Amino acid sequence: MRIWVGGGLRDADDARVSVLDHGLTVGDGVFETVKVTRGRTFALTRHLDRLGRSARGLGLPDPDTDELRRAVAAVVEANPVPLGRLRITYTGGLSPLGSDRGDAAPGLVVALGEATRRPDSTAVITVPWTRNERGAVTGLKTTSYAENVVALARAHEQGASEALFPNTVGQLCEGTGSNVFVVLDGQIHTPPVSSGCLAGITRALAAEWAGARETELPQDVLERADEIFLTSTLRDVQAVHRVDGRELPGAPGPVTAKAMRIFDERAADDLDP
Repeated sequence: MRIWVGGGLRDADDARVSVLDHGLTVGDGVFETVKVTRGRTFALTRHLDRLGRSARGLGLPDPDTDELRRAVAAVVEANPVPLGRLRITYTGGLSPLGSDRGDAAPGLVVALGEATRRPDSTAVITVPWTRNERGAVTGLKTTSYAENVVALARAHEQGASEALFPNTVGQLCEGTGSNVFVVLDGQIHTPPVSSGCLAGITRALAAEWAGARETELPQDVLERADEIFLTSTLRDVQAVHRVDGRELPGAPGPVTAKAMRIFDERAADDLDP
């Protein structure tokens, strides 16, 4: 694996960041995950735009978009894979121990690992922990992911691939790394960003292309939804066949199957929508 770090490509064994990088010590950083298929990135412009919004939300300098594109192109060329997960990480850089940020330039790491195609449907669980829809970093894609690590580990313990969070007022919010959609009486709904969920790139495209509504939804909508599906960079649109102990036989249902088909077709027509 060849990784972009320190302004150029390095072999994986030589790709290092300082132990005093603020992204490591306090999680002061932002990131994006981009799908790469046979050397081609998907929705890269949207991902870079969101990286910039997340950086500004943390008070980090705007990333250099030209450098980001050079780094992405170099990493993709150096690591040919049929399907890959490209990770762009942008951090607070060298800083004192503690929450104060130093004067050093931000850190940038771009890496690409091979991925496998997700199954058409999956199982999910709900967890008792909440997303804070009014937090300082709500809606930012930060490297502070320990909450998600804990919740996803519980999902795996229960034979599921994702865990879904409510927010502090009991509304359905999002997964550890996905957005959630439900089908009620033939209409697709997804929680609004005001619920505290991340404004997912795939979420926005799927909502636009499949005609979903942003709706405040109670968490217990999962107990009565006709269909449920997830969206994320590597899931695209993925049906849910079980949520907690509730089975949804026949998943993907007709509405989800149509959304999956539309997404595949539209994404194939435009790699940078």
